[in-house]
Amino acid sequence: MLVAAAACPCPPLLVPEVAAGAAPELAAARDACADALGVLAASRPDLLVVVGPAEDGGHGAYAEGTPGSFRGFGVDLGVRLGRGGGTPPAPPQRTLPSSLAVAAWLLERTDWSDTPVRGLAVPEPFTAERCRSAGAEAAGQAARVALLVMGDGSACRTLKAPGYLDERAVAFDAEVARALGAADVAALRALDAGLARELKVSGRAPWQVLAGAAEDAELGGALLYEDAPYGVGYMVAAWS
Repeated sequence: MLVAAAACPCPPLLVPEVAAGAAPELAAARDACADALGVLAASRPDLLVVVGPAEDGGHGAYAEGTPGSFRGFGVDLGVRLGRGGGTPPAPPQRTLPSSLAVAAWLLERTDWSDTPVRGLAVPEPFTAERCRSAGAEAAGQAARVALLVMGDGSACRTLKAPGYLDERAVAFDAEVARALGAADVAALRALDAGLARELKVSGRAPWQVLAGAAEDAELGGALLYEDAPYGVGYMVAAWS
């Protein structure tokens, strides 16, 4: 059963070593993520499931201890999912997609507890119904489950955004922020996958996994951060 959840953005720029001189620009987002993870820890879960957008060929489950790195972003920095207490996958070993690597870094930064951790990377083509099933399955893996859900909003908020300016982006992100802040499961489930794809939203499928996990949990939500640095929508929320 789901007892708590946190939604965080997943840009590698959250990691100061990656952001370098721009690191202060996301300091408020990092602090909000730490607060959200504090809500997860306070729920004393039996299992933490980290959900994030998959990269090409990297969807599926990731065991505790799976390694990741930010070398693809020019930084010689490695992470592991959780404390590594589980048995890592047998060679040839997969590495974490960037969204789960950012989550692993957040967990290390907040000195996460010894609660077992598992990862789930969700591909963008997953339908709302398939995400719902994945969320229900995740919530059923232990008596007390917490979710850390990684994903960004639209990448079309400004002319210099990765997806250029799209006037629909502000309204889309505002509805996501409202739904995350209100723990509105129905609104997350109703997100338009086609529009999300056009707006280059990475969080749609992970948020709909959260909706599936939280369907009968009756959790309350709080929006801790919402902004669009670099023209990309970033939201942080905590559910308990």
